[in-house]
Amino acid sequence: MVKLLVMLRAHLLALVLPALFTGMYACAAGTSGSPLPEGTSGNSGGDPGSGGSGGGGLPPGDDGGIDIDNDASTEEPPLEPDSACATAVEEAEAVPLPVDIIWMVDNSSSMAPAVTQIKQGLNAFAALIAAKSLDYRVIMLSLRGKTQSGNLHPICIPQPLAGNDDCGNSPRFFHSSMNIYSTQPLEQILGTLAQTDGYQQGQARGGEPWAGQLRPEATKTFVVVTDDNARLSADNFENFAGGKNPYNNNQLPPGILRPSWNGLFDDYVFSAIYGWGAPNDPSTKCKYSNLTEPPSSGPTYTTLVAKTGGVRAKICDGQAAWGPFFDAVADAVIETAKLSCELAIPTPSSGTIDPAKVNVAFTSGSDQTLINHVPTAADCGTSAAWYYDDPVHPTKVILCPQACDDAQDAIGPNKPGKIEVLFGCATIVQ
Repeated sequence: MVKLLVMLRAHLLALVLPALFTGMYACAAGTSGSPLPEGTSGNSGGDPGSGGSGGGGLPPGDDGGIDIDNDASTEEPPLEPDSACATAVEEAEAVPLPVDIIWMVDNSSSMAPAVTQIKQGLNAFAALIAAKSLDYRVIMLSLRGKTQSGNLHPICIPQPLAGNDDCGNSPRFFHSSMNIYSTQPLEQILGTLAQTDGYQQGQARGGEPWAGQLRPEATKTFVVVTDDNARLSADNFENFAGGKNPYNNNQLPPGILRPSWNGLFDDYVFSAIYGWGAPNDPSTKCKYSNLTEPPSSGPTYTTLVAKTGGVRAKICDGQAAWGPFFDAVADAVIETAKLSCELAIPTPSSGTIDPAKVNVAFTSGSDQTLINHVPTAADCGTSAAWYYDDPVHPTKVILCPQACDDAQDAIGPNKPGKIEVLFGCATIVQ
């Protein structure tokens, strides 16, 4: 009789435990905060083998002769659309932020060939950016004009980027006319940006105000075209405290990475075509086809290009350098374009949105990474998490800074990842 009861007990366990585990895994139930099938909670049934109340838990130490994985209840399998609680998985539209590209072209007497190449190639450059559906704006800092003025070589960008045949502005193009001195591009970027004394419109080194053309949310790319070196150091360009220009009596604002700019130029990229000649020796100049050399190898620009991950080309290579340079700058703009980390909640294909049953995942191929929910931005800390714009009536999912950084690495133009919003399973909270 005892033998018969033991056999019957083992038989019942063999039937009940698989069904119990199937219910657990259907929506990643467990003590880890993973969502549970609707109508259950993390502690209501007790874990098998824990001795907890309810739901058929086994006495401590009694596994009925069946091996149980003690880590099973802490695993978090992906929440698939056909799981017990999930009703829909929709891709959130990952919208790239705008891109602002600031070109500065030296107008000195030796720059005629470069000015010609920019006139001929800037429209095609803009088309490369537009082809990636990026909201771009090109800002030109250089003397405006169609014909040579004394020893100076002004520049006139043609339509369609320009607004008319007289180098006019357009919604995607703004030209601030200023005579760019060969060794002073960095000073003139700072001075005209802030319109400090000596760099205002009508002054020798000044031009039309252009700071208003920059969009706070846009990534920033500088592209300098010159055959000389900047006398202002790379460190001063970024971190100058503000005040009298070290080289004259004009005034300069704080460097572009100083707190007073409120992060406007954070993560900027600096690219240039200039007189460098050797990959590993900033002091070596390139040589033109007639074996002459430019005035400088541009070591300051080498520092900024290397520091910001920009691209560069040799001005000595003439026409052959420009096509690849335009392409490389465009690629760098595209690759460094950032995503908006405020995502409109997509409409589920079935049912309505229950804010307590929404999850967010980064997906690349078959890999899915779920990220936790936190109540507000103040709760983000250093975690890769997300929160709602409005916890009661949400319309957006907002990624915390770390999750936003993670998204930039895998999602966007030329990247395979996507952001998914999963409906139906209890929200995974941090």
